[in-house]
Amino acid sequence: MTTSQLDKMRLELRRGVLVLAVLASLKQPHYGYSLRKQLQDRGIDIDEGTLYPLVRRLAEQGLLDSEWQQAEGRERRYYLLSEQGKELLAQLTDEWLQLNSALGPLLTQDQSGETE
Repeated sequence: MTTSQLDKMRLELRRGVLVLAVLASLKQPHYGYSLRKQLQDRGIDIDEGTLYPLVRRLAEQGLLDSEWQQAEGRERRYYLLSEQGKELLAQLTDEWLQLNSALGPLLTQDQSGETE
């Protein structure tokens, strides 16, 4: 497999996970840079060109509430989960935990079908 093919597969794998990570991070209010920093601090590297359109899309879908606040001498738009966003996060978390539980044994299974 080429590096290009691997990069495409990684991107595909990460795409859905980023939505879940952003929703989970926005249980507390964040503005764009602080959200990006929190995700990076937890090992989820996301560039601005991906994060900002994703946050705007989630807000347009009614999953996030936002408000402008004065902070450190600047106005910043802070985002926080809406009620609908909280419900979706709970549903996606359950789905993630079920998938992860089912996928774990598959990933650790050797060729004979036994888990390592």
